Amino acid sequence: MKIRTVFAGLVAATFSVMAMAQAPIVIKFSHVVAADTPKGKASEFFAKKAAELTKGKVKVEVYANSTLYKDKEEMEALQLGAVQMLAPSLAKFAPLGVKEFELFDLPYLFDDYKELHLVTEGPVGKSLLQKLETRGLVGLAYWDNGFKVMSANKPLNNPEDYKGLKMRIQSSNVLDAQMRAVGAIPQKMAFSEVYQALQTGVVDGTENPPSNLYTQKMHEVQKHVAVTNHGYLGYAVITNKKFWDGLPADVRSALETAMAESTKYANSIAKEDNDKALEEVRKSGKSQIAVPTAAQKLALKKAMVKVHTEMAGRIGKENIDAIYKATNFDPSKL
Repeated sequence: MKIRTVFAGLVAATFSVMAMAQAPIVIKFSHVVAADTPKGKASEFFAKKAAELTKGKVKVEVYANSTLYKDKEEMEALQLGAVQMLAPSLAKFAPLGVKEFELFDLPYLFDDYKELHLVTEGPVGKSLLQKLETRGLVGLAYWDNGFKVMSANKPLNNPEDYKGLKMRIQSSNVLDAQMRAVGAIPQKMAFSEVYQALQTGVVDGTENPPSNLYTQKMHEVQKHVAVTNHGYLGYAVITNKKFWDGLPADVRSALETAMAESTKYANSIAKEDNDKALEEVRKSGKSQIAVPTAAQKLALKKAMVKVHTEMAGRIGKENIDAIYKATNFDPSKL
C-alpha cells in the first residue's frame, strides 16, 4: 500500500514538473497610456510577436491605461519584479539618477524624426540605455510617440501668452525650466490625473503629442491647441535585468528579435497616428487648432532654447554638443 502511495506521489510530482516546464514564461507589460496610442499598439504588437517567435514559450500580458500601475508606481514595481516590462517616457529616468535622459526633453532640439533617429539610433542613444544597467534595468529600445503640441483655454500664439498659466508637465527639471522660460507655472502631475485637473481648473493647460491629447479626451476640456512641435515625447522599453539575464538564451534571442520588429512598427506608425489624432481633434470642434506662423515659432524657439544652456550642467554639455553635431544645429544663429 505504501509502495502504491509513493508511486502515485512520484507520478503526480512528475506530471506537475512537466506542467511547470510547459507553462509559458509570463511577461507583464505595464504602461499608462491608452491602448489605441502608438505605444499601446506597439506593446500589443510585441505581445503577438513574442508568442510567435518563442513558439508559445512566452506570454506577454499588456496592461494599458494605468490599469496595473500609475506613473509613480511602475518603476518601483519593475525593480521589485512585480512587472517585467515597461515603456516609460524618457523623463522618468532622472529620478533613478540617470538624469542624462532629460536631454530628450530639451525644447526645439530636433526639427523632425530624421534628426531624432540620428540620436536614438546612434551612439548617444545607445550609451544612455547602457547607463540603466547600474539601476538593475536593461534598456531594450526607443519607441516614438511624437512631437508635442500645447493646449490651454486661451490662444497660445506668442511666448507672452503663456505667462501665469499653470501648465502640467511630467516630472522633469528640463520641462520645468522650459515652462518657466515663457513665464508659465509648471505643475508636475501623473498622466492619469491630467484630464480631471484640466476639467476642474487645477491646471490651465498642458503639452502632449496629439495622440495622447485625443485618446485621453483632453481636447474636450481645452479650447485651444497650438501645433508648436516644440518638444519630443518618446519612450524607452525596459525590463528587469535579473529577469532578463535569467531567461534561456534562445528565448532572450527571440524576444530581442520581437522587440526589433516591434520598434520598427512603433516608429512607423507614430507620425501617422498623431496626424490622424490632430485631425480628429479638429473635426470634433471642441478645440480651435492654430499653427504658429514662422515668426511666432521663431519667437517661441528663441525664448525656450536658452534652456539648453541652463540644463547643460545637469544632463551633460557633451551630450548636447553631440546632438548639435549630429543634427547640424547652432543655437547662436537663431
